[in-house]
Amino acid sequence: MQDFKIAGNEGRLSREEAKQNRRAAGAYIKELRLKRGLTQKELSKLLGLEYYTMISGVENGSNRIPPEALADWAKALRVKPRDFAKRLLSHYEPRYFEALFGK
Repeated sequence: MQDFKIAGNEGRLSREEAKQNRRAAGAYIKELRLKRGLTQKELSKLLGLEYYTMISGVENGSNRIPPEALADWAKALRVKPRDFAKRLLSHYEPRYFEALFGK
């Protein structure tokens, strides 16, 4: 078992690793959106967002989906919220994912 110091950054992803993981999550979301035949603008309307730039930011890895919005995104993309949240957790917080579900 690995020991982590509470005050330090040990065990955290590097900025580059986190960026790559956000991009992978974005690619997954884009794939789901395209399977539904939606544009970014159409998805933003389904989600009640004023601008589609949030969709673009999530898909390119600049932004993350806020946890309180996961169920809405899952519904709009027609996927099970639990599966969607689990997949995003594997990208956004891989250490938590591994602790909960293993590798």
